[in-house]
Parts: sequence; C-alpha cells; structure tokens
Amino acid sequence: MFWYHNDLERLEKEIIALEYNPKMVFYGSSTFTLWRELESSFKEYDPINLGFGGSTLAACTWFFDRVFKNIKDVEAIVIYAGDNDLGEGRHPEEVVLYLENLLAKIRAKYGNISVTYISIKPSVSRWHLAGSIRFTNSSIEKLIANDKYCHYVNIYDLMLDKKGTPKAEYFTEDGLHLTKLGYKLWLNVLKKYSGIFPQKELQKS
Repeated sequence: MFWYHNDLERLEKEIIALEYNPKMVFYGSSTFTLWRELESSFKEYDPINLGFGGSTLAACTWFFDRVFKNIKDVEAIVIYAGDNDLGEGRHPEEVVLYLENLLAKIRAKYGNISVTYISIKPSVSRWHLAGSIRFTNSSIEKLIANDKYCHYVNIYDLMLDKKGTPKAEYFTEDGLHLTKLGYKLWLNVLKKYSGIFPQKELQKS
C-alpha cells in the first residue's frame, strides 16, 4: 500500500497544522477528498476531511492508527469507503470484514462515539458491479444495526432514476466521481441525519 504514502503525509501535515481540535471527521476515499466544500458545509462541528485518493476500506483500516494518531476527543466519524474495494475485485464479505475491523479500532480509541457509514454509491462506471454493491450495502446495514451508536445512510437508492439506473447528472465524465449536483444531494441527505453528530442537532437544509 505504498502508493498511499504521499496522501497520508499530506494528511499528517494538515493535522499538525490545525488550530482547533476536530470533533467531526470525514474519513474515506476520493469522494470525500474531492468534496471541496465539505468542511465549510459542516463548519459548526469543527470538521476535518481525511479522505485520501483511491483509498479502500482495507486501506482505511490498515492506516487508521497512523492517520488518527494525533486526533483526540473526536465525537463523530463519517465514513465513505468500500467502493474501490469492489472495483479492485474484493468480495463483498471482505469489505464487510474490513469495516467491522475499522469499527473495532474506532471503538478501542474513542469509545462509543457516533459513527456513520454512507452506503456505496451506484456509479455509472461501476454499474456492472451493481449486484455486489447492493449485497455489500445490505450486509453493512445489518452489521451496523447491531451498534446503536452507528448510523447507516442510504444514498444508493436516491441516486437512481425511475428506470433503476444511476442518474448521469450526479456524476462527472469519468462516471465515478460526483458533480456539484451529486454533492448537493449528499449534503441534503446528511443534514437530515441528526444522529451522526449526537452533541448537536444538525441543521436541516
């Protein structure tokens, strides 16, 4: 996993340079990394965007201790990862196992803080994996149901058209990453889930 090191070093520098203690952490793949307005959209919760390009749930789990080493007193973590695991050919059950391990690491370090998992999106470029994505999402939803401090946010269904296929306007030309319209949808959905940040009620858009 040496190819992640440049991004990880960037995150480490950003964390050291912080002038506040982040309370809300967004952790995951490039869908977060490319969300330029993410931190400003949740600024009242002292957020930090720890997305790193191309990351998998496997990588998020593997590098958790390194990335979160200097982050203390976190109250909420929002995760988006798993998309790239399936894209690399991993089985859905492997993805679920990685998330289970990541949750165990979070609990060991921070206790019963709020953890939110955003479902894997139904991207145009990976529509051939739709069956695996649906199975993974369903399995993760069942896993999370066993933890009252975890929340599952289903964006999969909201990104489909009436025919049950991904809405093209939510995706850039590569058919994988989100457009401004796609991010607007995600923001509106997240702001409705007040449970993702238990200390304050998220302002509804």
